[in-house]
Amino acid sequence: MSLREPSAKPSGSTFWKIAGAGAAFEAGSSAVNGATIIASLVFQLTGNVFAVGAVSAVLRLGWLFPQIVVGFLAQHKKRRMPYYVFGAFGRAFCLALIAMLLWFSAELTAVVVAVAFLALWTLYAFVSGVVAVPYNDIVGRSIPSHLRSRMLAWRFFGGGLLALAVAAFIHRVLGALPLLPAYALIFALASAMMILSSTLFISAGEPPLTTDPSKNPAENTLFSFLKAGWNTLRSDARFRLFLFSQWVGGATLMAMPFYVVAASDLGLRASDVAILLGAQTAGALASNALWGWIGDGHGKLTLLKAVGVVRFLPPLGVLLLLGLGAGASLFEFAALFVLIGVLVNGMTIGYLGYLMEISPDDRRPAYSAYFNSLASPAALLPLLGAAFVQFISIHVVFIVAIIAAAIQQVLLYRISKMED
Repeated sequence: MSLREPSAKPSGSTFWKIAGAGAAFEAGSSAVNGATIIASLVFQLTGNVFAVGAVSAVLRLGWLFPQIVVGFLAQHKKRRMPYYVFGAFGRAFCLALIAMLLWFSAELTAVVVAVAFLALWTLYAFVSGVVAVPYNDIVGRSIPSHLRSRMLAWRFFGGGLLALAVAAFIHRVLGALPLLPAYALIFALASAMMILSSTLFISAGEPPLTTDPSKNPAENTLFSFLKAGWNTLRSDARFRLFLFSQWVGGATLMAMPFYVVAASDLGLRASDVAILLGAQTAGALASNALWGWIGDGHGKLTLLKAVGVVRFLPPLGVLLLLGLGAGASLFEFAALFVLIGVLVNGMTIGYLGYLMEISPDDRRPAYSAYFNSLASPAALLPLLGAAFVQFISIHVVFIVAIIAAAIQQVLLYRISKMED
């Protein structure tokens, strides 16, 4: 497959504005982290593991599902930035609405607060999904392949530093205020960081397309666009195997919200979630240089395989802590969340880098839409995880994650044989 890179080297300001926008986004996302902050909030509100699984599933599904429509629309436009603007500022507005809901929660019943929160969270997730296609396309045209992993590493390094400050803020407000007003301030902070991120990204601009998208009439209807996606799945074996690996990798995401549930079951307090978030952020921060060096120096697929090895560690670690029972300490769970931070950071850098790598420059919106929409069923796996927890044992979630990590390594090995 012939992959065309952007025609000109990006200016330094473009590189740093995009990295800075990503850093602000990571900081805002850490304030509403589904595996820690949101899982803890929903567990405190409902005490229901299905609700915990649902908010994680909705976040992932909302991110992936809209992309097929956005990809179709964006593929035929000369400018993709307007789609980014809608999604980026729209999600910030949704977070602001959640902040208002929680701040005035004393005047509402617990059921109303829970239902309204889930509705606004769902809206936030699906509006966020509009951002992915234009972001991948604009970054892919703005940053050459040999700089992308480093840009993503700087994004997560800067975001990690900001997220440590966010974690300190969360720890302070959770200790000083009642639960829901404290979370209102957390969501307000997240909204402000999303606005900063959006402003920085827009200021970087959008490079011109190298081809005229209107000259591809074969995909000028949604049906023909979907048919082209099916043909891509059938004809591009590397794309297909990478998709299968993402489906299997969904078991890792299935387990994510239940690490906090395991910690709560073993006696950790609600305010301890800020410590766990800080530990996860520290792990992500410490791993940035490693992931960036592997991705740009040894290839995006090598990075994916290295991340695949790390996938085994968090589920093995939590099974050990569950075996210790009440003897497990906050320090030990913090060490576990350091590993989770290393893993999540590597997963994101590896996924974004490799998807950009295998997407032709003139069809990147379409490839992004095809891939993420086809990967969306895996977003429902946290609900399956909740069923495991409710009806069998929380241990099963983490055992399945270990098995899935092994299968994913086999799929990545098959991709590597194709590229040799």
